[in-house]
Amino acid sequence: MNWTQYDLGHLSSGQTVEVTLSGSAANVRLMDSSSFNNFKNGRQHRYVGGLVKQSPFRMQVPSSDHWYVTVDMNGLRGTVRSSVRVLPGVLPTARSLPLASVPSLVQRDEPPGVDNVVREHDVFISHASEDKDLVVRPLAAALVSEGLNVWYDEFELRIGDSLRRKIDQGLANSRVGLVVLSHAFISKGWTNYELDGIVTRSVSGEQVLLPIWHNISKQEVIAYSPSLADKLARSTATHTMDEIAKEISELIKGQR
Repeated sequence: MNWTQYDLGHLSSGQTVEVTLSGSAANVRLMDSSSFNNFKNGRQHRYVGGLVKQSPFRMQVPSSDHWYVTVDMNGLRGTVRSSVRVLPGVLPTARSLPLASVPSLVQRDEPPGVDNVVREHDVFISHASEDKDLVVRPLAAALVSEGLNVWYDEFELRIGDSLRRKIDQGLANSRVGLVVLSHAFISKGWTNYELDGIVTRSVSGEQVLLPIWHNISKQEVIAYSPSLADKLARSTATHTMDEIAKEISELIKGQR
């Protein structure tokens, strides 16, 4: 039997492997080193996957180990081309702690000098426009459905508005600064301007900074901002927009 193999190296439990096929359906197997050795020698083996008819196809790594992917046409007709990639990693603690249990995210007392501040918005969403369709617009809608007052540019900006002034007002009057971190976010000037404002207010205790990771790895976040990589975050790879919105809602409503 002929097959194409991909050595993925060491992967951690929960990471996602994506296989893209072009042409016919194919048999796809994700195997640890022991099972892969058995597979090569025609012995019984264990795997994640099976007959794949739609592409791309994603599999979750069940345990930390050295992993391989094989693609073959055994019992099938046609030809197939394939490619494999490991999707960006996420914080290992993303699901283990509720947001409201983390002291740095819970403001039970306002800092000195801001006790009379009226919070006009519950959440300010800082994001790159490239992430609107897949992440930000659905997240904003989910937050509103939870009964939160959300500063989101499509809700707030009108023709003729001063972008800088409106952003500054939104930042100054929001409880939570929600930052959707992605490759597009890192490369843009306006998003970095917003992030600087959120970080400043977070350090002074005036605002909660909550990162959302979207298709970005921890190593990439560390390279961009080590302090952000150390923040408790949520990832679009492990949480739906509704789950993130519900958790933020519980956090904010618990402060009221």
